[in-house]
Amino acid sequence: MTEWVLGVIGGSGLYDIPGMKGDWREIASPWGAPSDAVFDGVLGGVRVVFLPRHGRGHRISPTHVNYRANIDVLKRAGVTDVLSLSACGSLKEALPPGTFVMVDQFIDRTFAREKSFFGEGLVAHVSMAHPVCPRLAALAGEAAQKAGAPVVQGGTYLAMEGPQFSSLAESKLYRSWGCDVIGMTNMPEAKLAREAELPYASVSMLTDFDCWHEEVEAVSVTNVLEVLHANAGKAKDLVAHLAKTLASTPRTPSPIDTCLDYALITAPKARDPVCLAKLDAIAGRALGRTS
Repeated sequence: MTEWVLGVIGGSGLYDIPGMKGDWREIASPWGAPSDAVFDGVLGGVRVVFLPRHGRGHRISPTHVNYRANIDVLKRAGVTDVLSLSACGSLKEALPPGTFVMVDQFIDRTFAREKSFFGEGLVAHVSMAHPVCPRLAALAGEAAQKAGAPVVQGGTYLAMEGPQFSSLAESKLYRSWGCDVIGMTNMPEAKLAREAELPYASVSMLTDFDCWHEEVEAVSVTNVLEVLHANAGKAKDLVAHLAKTLASTPRTPSPIDTCLDYALITAPKARDPVCLAKLDAIAGRALGRTS
């Protein structure tokens, strides 16, 4: 049994939570520069490592976020579980702005991003059938309720490339697929977290109805920011409540902690030493056991 170390990926202001004590910490990654330094501190008796996904000041677009470096530095910081917080659009009438959706499935429509730590030199295939950790998602949902947010457990997240918002035809297409929310950042983030053996949960904080809703103005940055600011306080409270819960909940092993055991395909003698060196944090546990 290990202690929880909660990694939080979200908006630039989320580290500023009353009662959280810590410092900014630079962590180098062989995968390039992460979005920012991490804010490493303690909240509610639990160590929390916060990473601003778009950098402080929101200076990096969804396409240009270095998702591999972000997950790598969280792993190097000793994070055991990752909570993603992101602003999203709603694709369902029953999910109005202000709702917090604990998504549990993804459809990845991104195309301009590096999506794996593995490839030439070491091939691995992890299962993404169930991409979200149900234990962490349930705890995050309970924390969101305590924070006063309307909460829905479960939903499908459509990850689009962006940075433009959807066309009306695209929005209607995604609705026909049964998607619940639409965003630009959870892929390949969730895939990379799984490759890093980090249980991952995602909270979609709804800000708009995208552009499909005939009775509501199409999404714009102005109306997104208005709801985003209203959601920010609840998001901070969510993290605080979750940290308090984790402090009194023993962390038992998760199957995700060891998901690379049967995912590495390349024979040990055929593995590229340069690739192995870059994977020291991401796959060090599995490589030490199998190579």
